[in-house]
Amino acid sequence: MLRAAVAAGSDLGRRVEGVMASGGLVDDALMAEVVRERLLQPDAAGGYLLDGYPRTLPQAETLAGILADAGQPLDAVLLVDVPEDELVRRALLRGRGDDKEDVIRERLRVYREKTEPLIGYYRERGLLREIDGNRPVEVVTSQMFAVFGIEGGAQG
Repeated sequence: MLRAAVAAGSDLGRRVEGVMASGGLVDDALMAEVVRERLLQPDAAGGYLLDGYPRTLPQAETLAGILADAGQPLDAVLLVDVPEDELVRRALLRGRGDDKEDVIRERLRVYREKTEPLIGYYRERGLLREIDGNRPVEVVTSQMFAVFGIEGGAQG
């Protein structure tokens, strides 16, 4: 969504570009504007999947407000659960320059602190759907599609 906002060349995109170019993180308020604008696009009218947003409780509350204003209920939140040691192993296999074990473990610490509380938030609201992510990609993909009643999984 952020790259698309920048590519669109809108005022919002220029503000996002300025933050990204400086190496900063897009703050919650600006991110909420990006999400709100993106969900108003015609291709989102039939449904959408947000990946990586929200990441914090304040962002989840902002998203709830955005969806309430739009009259769009949240259908489900997917938790693809993978043991931490397996996440580290997979990240190390990618071989990217910043994929050092200490860096990966720090990302996971930040996840536990900032994002993991969303599990309880969405579970309490009856929206959390948990998937065992420590299975073959085809199985995980099929389970993800099943949450939304889509048949065929990766083939469809």
